[in-house]
Amino acid sequence: RLSFQEQNVNPKDIRAGVIAAIQAIAPEVEADELAPGQPLRNQVDLDSMDWLNFLVALHEQFQVEIPEADYQKLVTLDDVVGYLAARLGIA
Repeated sequence: RLSFQEQNVNPKDIRAGVIAAIQAIAPEVEADELAPGQPLRNQVDLDSMDWLNFLVALHEQFQVEIPEADYQKLVTLDDVVGYLAARLGIA
């Protein structure tokens, strides 16, 4: 399996993957209704267990370790996409 760097993934691809992970947990979420700069958990109404499942899904999908110390950096959709892009070495 190719890594995301080897697949020439860009931030748009990352955003699509993040939204897919959200929709796997909360299928009622419409991608175009997500405000990129607003707290995700408030918009999607994810409880703590759902949020952890979301982070695990991101780890599995992107093969990126997300240490618990970094959870506070992952507030908005833009935060999550930027964090994953940085961890994957994607500008």
